[in-house]
Amino acid sequence: MVRRSSAGLGLFAAREFRKGETIIEYVGTRVPSSDEEVGTNRYLFRVNASWDIDGSPRWNTARYVNHSCRPNAEAVNRRGRIFIVARRRIREHEEITYDYGREYVERYIRECRCRACAGKKQNPVG
Repeated sequence: MVRRSSAGLGLFAAREFRKGETIIEYVGTRVPSSDEEVGTNRYLFRVNASWDIDGSPRWNTARYVNHSCRPNAEAVNRRGRIFIVARRRIREHEEITYDYGREYVERYIRECRCRACAGKKQNPVG
Protein backbone atom coordinates (compact mmCIF):
# COMPACT_ATOMS: atom_id res chain seq x y z
CA MET A 1 0.00 0.00 0.00
CA VAL A 2 1.31 3.45 -0.89
CA ARG A 3 0.50 6.09 1.71
CA ARG A 4 1.97 9.05 3.60
CA SER A 5 5.15 8.45 5.56
CA SER A 6 7.70 10.62 7.35
CA ALA A 7 9.57 10.96 4.01
CA GLY A 8 6.52 11.88 1.89
CA LEU A 9 4.99 8.80 0.31
CA GLY A 10 6.08 5.32 1.32
CA LEU A 11 5.28 1.67 0.69
CA PHE A 12 3.61 -0.17 3.56
CA ALA A 13 3.03 -3.89 3.96
CA ALA A 14 -0.52 -4.94 3.12
CA ARG A 15 0.21 -8.22 4.91
CA GLU A 16 2.97 -9.76 7.01
CA PHE A 17 6.19 -10.85 5.23
CA ARG A 18 8.58 -13.54 6.48
CA LYS A 19 12.35 -13.04 6.52
CA GLY A 20 13.70 -13.82 3.04
CA GLU A 21 10.32 -13.40 1.33
CA THR A 22 10.16 -11.35 -1.88
CA ILE A 23 8.00 -8.26 -1.37
CA ILE A 24 7.99 -6.55 -4.77
CA GLU A 25 10.00 -6.20 -7.99
CA TYR A 26 11.56 -2.86 -8.98
CA VAL A 27 10.31 -2.48 -12.55
CA GLY A 28 10.65 -0.01 -15.38
CA THR A 29 12.31 0.48 -18.72
CA ARG A 30 15.81 -0.90 -19.13
CA VAL A 31 18.16 1.87 -20.24
CA PRO A 32 21.90 1.89 -20.96
CA SER A 33 23.89 2.91 -17.88
CA SER A 34 24.93 6.54 -18.08
CA ASP A 35 26.63 8.74 -15.51
CA GLU A 36 24.92 11.76 -17.13
CA GLU A 37 21.48 10.30 -16.46
CA VAL A 38 22.33 9.60 -12.80
CA GLY A 39 22.32 13.29 -11.91
CA THR A 40 18.82 13.91 -13.24
CA ASN A 41 16.87 10.73 -12.48
CA ARG A 42 16.55 9.65 -8.86
CA TYR A 43 14.78 6.42 -9.84
CA LEU A 44 17.56 4.74 -11.82
CA PHE A 45 18.53 1.39 -10.34
CA ARG A 46 21.90 0.04 -11.51
CA VAL A 47 21.55 -3.56 -12.67
CA ASN A 48 25.13 -3.93 -13.92
CA ALA A 49 27.84 -1.84 -15.60
CA SER A 50 25.82 -1.71 -18.83
CA TRP A 51 22.16 -1.44 -17.77
CA ASP A 52 19.91 0.48 -15.37
CA ILE A 53 16.21 0.22 -14.66
CA ASP A 54 14.37 3.52 -14.98
CA GLY A 55 11.79 3.10 -12.23
CA SER A 56 10.40 6.62 -12.46
CA PRO A 57 6.90 5.73 -13.79
CA ARG A 58 4.30 5.85 -11.03
CA TRP A 59 3.13 2.33 -11.95
CA ASN A 60 6.44 1.10 -10.48
CA THR A 61 5.09 0.72 -6.94
CA ALA A 62 8.55 -0.28 -5.67
CA ARG A 63 9.73 3.31 -6.26
CA TYR A 64 7.87 4.23 -3.06
CA VAL A 65 10.13 2.10 -0.83
CA ASN A 66 12.02 4.68 1.24
CA HIS A 67 15.60 4.69 2.52
CA SER A 68 16.58 3.71 6.04
CA CYS A 69 19.98 3.23 7.64
CA ARG A 70 18.35 0.36 9.57
CA PRO A 71 16.15 -1.19 6.88
CA ASN A 72 13.75 -4.10 7.14
CA ALA A 73 14.32 -5.11 3.49
CA GLU A 74 17.09 -5.19 0.90
CA ALA A 75 17.42 -4.96 -2.87
CA VAL A 76 18.50 -8.22 -4.49
CA ASN A 77 19.67 -8.62 -8.09
CA ARG A 78 18.39 -11.88 -9.58
CA ARG A 79 19.61 -12.34 -13.14
CA GLY A 80 19.32 -8.67 -13.97
CA ARG A 81 15.99 -8.12 -12.21
CA ILE A 82 15.78 -6.21 -8.92
CA PHE A 83 13.61 -7.51 -6.09
CA ILE A 84 12.93 -6.04 -2.66
CA VAL A 85 13.27 -8.86 -0.12
CA ALA A 86 12.47 -8.89 3.61
CA ARG A 87 15.59 -8.89 5.85
CA ARG A 88 13.45 -9.74 8.84
CA ARG A 89 9.78 -10.31 9.60
CA ILE A 90 7.76 -7.29 8.48
CA ARG A 91 4.42 -6.76 10.15
CA GLU A 92 1.25 -5.77 8.34
CA HIS A 93 1.03 -1.95 7.94
CA GLU A 94 4.77 -1.50 8.69
CA GLU A 95 6.67 0.77 6.28
CA ILE A 96 9.04 -1.11 3.97
CA THR A 97 12.54 0.38 3.73
CA TYR A 98 15.95 -0.50 2.36
CA ASP A 99 19.38 1.14 2.44
CA TYR A 100 19.88 3.13 -0.78
CA GLY A 101 23.63 3.12 -0.26
CA ARG A 102 26.05 5.81 0.83
CA GLU A 103 26.65 7.24 -2.67
CA TYR A 104 22.93 7.76 -3.33
CA VAL A 105 22.30 9.26 0.10
CA GLU A 106 25.22 11.67 -0.26
CA ARG A 107 24.17 12.72 -3.76
CA TYR A 108 20.41 13.14 -3.33
CA ILE A 109 19.43 13.10 0.33
CA ARG A 110 22.50 14.81 1.80
CA GLU A 111 21.20 14.78 5.37
CA CYS A 112 19.65 11.46 6.28
CA ARG A 113 16.34 11.85 8.08
CA CYS A 114 15.32 8.21 8.25
CA ARG A 115 13.80 7.00 11.52
CA ALA A 116 17.12 5.42 12.52
CA CYS A 117 18.86 8.80 12.20
CA ALA A 118 16.05 11.02 13.49
CA GLY A 119 17.12 12.91 16.57
CA LYS A 120 20.84 12.34 16.02
CA LYS A 121 22.91 15.52 16.00
CA GLN A 122 25.30 14.32 13.33
CA ASN A 123 24.44 12.92 9.97
CA PRO A 124 25.80 9.32 9.78
CA VAL A 125 26.43 9.77 6.06
CA GLY A 126 28.59 12.90 6.24
